[in-house]
Amino acid sequence: MPAKVQNFISRQYMLRRNYEIYRYRDSYLNEVALHHHDFYEIYLFLSGNVNYSIESRNYHLMPGDILLISPLELHQPMFTWEKQPYERIVLWIDKAFIKDLNKTGHDLTRCFDTGHPYHTNMIRPDAATRQHVTNLMERLITETESHEFASDLAAAAYLIELLILVNRLAERSPQHHEVKDKSGPVVSNVLAYINEHYSEDLSLDLLAGKFFISKYHLSHEFNRLVGTSVYRYIIQKRLVIAKQMLSDGTPPTDVYQHCGFGDYANFYRAFKSEYHISPKEFVTSLKIERSTGGAN
Repeated sequence: MPAKVQNFISRQYMLRRNYEIYRYRDSYLNEVALHHHDFYEIYLFLSGNVNYSIESRNYHLMPGDILLISPLELHQPMFTWEKQPYERIVLWIDKAFIKDLNKTGHDLTRCFDTGHPYHTNMIRPDAATRQHVTNLMERLITETESHEFASDLAAAAYLIELLILVNRLAERSPQHHEVKDKSGPVVSNVLAYINEHYSEDLSLDLLAGKFFISKYHLSHEFNRLVGTSVYRYIIQKRLVIAKQMLSDGTPPTDVYQHCGFGDYANFYRAFKSEYHISPKEFVTSLKIERSTGGAN
């Protein structure tokens, strides 16, 4: 029996420890902004008419497709004009939780490793495997919501089985399913440059000159393929790195210099605007969460 459909939540942070899983079905959704998470995401597409952008890679989703999204990757769904019911199962996994699982000697984050030469964000399994993945995720939802004996243990077993299966699929299915686009290589090169030089002065003019392309053309194609402006992407990428550094214990006054914000005031404004909390408040919230063992 399929897991119960839940009301869509727009928040992009976890309230529970270890993992959260939801089955959503929407007839209409407003545009979802380009965003990132501080956790790993496994996304199972069930139905709809959706394109999905992860960094510069674009995918036209088919039922059963599995997306693997790491904490540092900016991404967003993009809906076509032809509205259809949009259904998916979304699993969020806490970094600390999966790190503890890795102590068994098996790296369960390998399928998310963007540095792997055969890495792909999307797996398109065969029909039998697709059904197996769907069943595992639905059972995980059922046990997560259950109050029966040892339901937490059963849920953990399904989650570990799912992670093992997804890693095996990613390892033996290195096919890339990106939608090909003539501007794709140029935009990918610009993104790679931003990701490597985010701590330096960057601008649309500089990038256009670096890659010998009209800034107007670059701006249009970047927005079309990535889903946001060059300026907005640079700010978000810097904030992603900054948030990671703060989580690792780097003082806010050191973070802004490393991430290319120029001065602390600019960093403060950008961070507060994006996350609705100041850098120092974020650090304080992390200390409280770690001292109490996180949310239940």
